[in-house]
Amino acid sequence: MAIRFGLLGAGRIGKVHAKAVTGNPDARLVAVSDAMPAAAQAIADQYGCDVRSIDAIAAAKDIDAVVICTPTDTHADLIEQFVKAGKAVFCEKPIDLSLARVKQCLEVVRAAKGTLMVGFNRRFDPHFAAVRAEIDKGTVGAVEMVVITSRDPGAPPVDYIARSGGIFRDMTIHDFDMARFLLGEEVTEVSAMAAVLVDPAIGKAGDSDSVQVMLKTATGKMAVISNSRRATYGYDQRIEVHGSKGAVSAENQRPVSIEVATGAGYTRPPLHDFFMTRYTEAYAAEITAFIDAMGGKAKASPSGEDGLLALALAEAALKSVAEGRVVKVSEIL
Repeated sequence: MAIRFGLLGAGRIGKVHAKAVTGNPDARLVAVSDAMPAAAQAIADQYGCDVRSIDAIAAAKDIDAVVICTPTDTHADLIEQFVKAGKAVFCEKPIDLSLARVKQCLEVVRAAKGTLMVGFNRRFDPHFAAVRAEIDKGTVGAVEMVVITSRDPGAPPVDYIARSGGIFRDMTIHDFDMARFLLGEEVTEVSAMAAVLVDPAIGKAGDSDSVQVMLKTATGKMAVISNSRRATYGYDQRIEVHGSKGAVSAENQRPVSIEVATGAGYTRPPLHDFFMTRYTEAYAAEITAFIDAMGGKAKASPSGEDGLLALALAEAALKSVAEGRVVKVSEIL
């Protein structure tokens, strides 16, 4: 029997998840809710589901699980509401912008014995997952250094910046999770630098648009993260892992992977324009993993605890920038 889903939030990421759910043979989108009725209706019309209120979805007997794609400041409350209602919950990152609130929310999930999975979709990208698989096989030996490059094609609107929680909590948090995924050890120290190089309005909003972060584990393994809100050449997503026996990397992906050679030289098509197309396979795979967790085939992963630890690294990076020093993660948690 297909898992029956409710979708909370019909914005950009909501549309991505609606496509992932409806494309899964073991899932069915039953209802959608959004503060903007027209946005919810558009998804309902496209996929043949109902428009309902959040409370109606929580009370519904024909819905088994929800995907939360609403604004960040609603996530924790909605997670609590739906695990108490007996629904499995998939929530986009972050759970909240406050570590204390995340911890409180996870206590509620544990008390309700609920299923919660957090949307760090990049773990499910087939290229990045293949890198992790090579690490697990021992191909590159013991991991020593990780390099993560993540650059958006352009900055979001300033009004989004103001409510996003800042670049570390909003953008780099994906890379903090990927660093933990690849290092295989918990990060103990964080050093970060930040600047405003793309748009002065972002600085006026109290944020940065260009950051570099160094992470270190207790055994000395290191990861470097490079983020920018501007990449004129497309959505730049690369990772490299260096180990005691070799290295493994995942290159940028293109909608069409060809190379053209002429008298003028070699050319290749442009990169994906943004996450909606670059990570299509990842979004589909994480919904499958969520369904497997609901069926007891695997643990829900990334978990709420993974969400907490990624946010802690974001907080440590913020503190490092503000105080100009290396910050121990133990100061944050």
